[in-house]
Amino acid sequence: MYIHNRLGMIEGVETMLAQERRLDQVANNLANVDTAGYKKDAVSFWEMLYQANAERQRVGKALRVHTDHQQGHVDPTGNPLDLAIQGEGFFRIQTDQGIRYTRAGSFQLDPMGQLRTPEGGLVLGDGGPIVVDGNNFAVERDGRVMVDGVQVNQLEVVGVNDLTNLIKEGRNLFRLAAEGEEMPLEAMNFQVRQGFLEKSNVNSVEEMTTMIDLQRSYEAQQKMIQAIDDMDEQAISRVGRFNR
Repeated sequence: MYIHNRLGMIEGVETMLAQERRLDQVANNLANVDTAGYKKDAVSFWEMLYQANAERQRVGKALRVHTDHQQGHVDPTGNPLDLAIQGEGFFRIQTDQGIRYTRAGSFQLDPMGQLRTPEGGLVLGDGGPIVVDGNNFAVERDGRVMVDGVQVNQLEVVGVNDLTNLIKEGRNLFRLAAEGEEMPLEAMNFQVRQGFLEKSNVNSVEEMTTMIDLQRSYEAQQKMIQAIDDMDEQAISRVGRFNR
């Protein structure tokens, strides 16, 4: 009885830890519901066989975090420096840490006329960083960058074969899991929309419902652990009486 109760206690604790991780993920999604270009994360659970000790194996809980790259709503802002990708692909950004990728197109101009992210990353085109040296800045739907009616660059919109190779950094930047092993490809099925922003793909109602369900499940596991603890206490008490 004690051995079975002990395994039940371990299973309950592992499940609670997994649910706590999932709750943190849901809370992070809700915190970024208004973050441009944010892609929600999800945690999937599965059972894994591992070596508990020299004599036996046991099944434990494992977690896998994955990012949902489904497109968010594209909303108008009226700001000509805001760009949204309708369809596949990412903006290519030069940062101090290397090349990064994003769907967040809330850009701004620095004193040198270079198009940057709010964090300071340079927005790249086929001809290098995009520089606006003029009054009339426009981006065509195919990514051509026009200044005063003259094409000065081509916005670099790239894709990857396997989105699982992208690792999230911060709120809306991504990097390749293995730089150099997979080179980004030129995106094909996209349109660039100037004066628009892609919003987060988080559905706040779904996330709140998930949070409520997880909290209830967490409380149920707490009650189960308490019940197992009570059973152990009763078993120990009875063994003590039998020895007298």
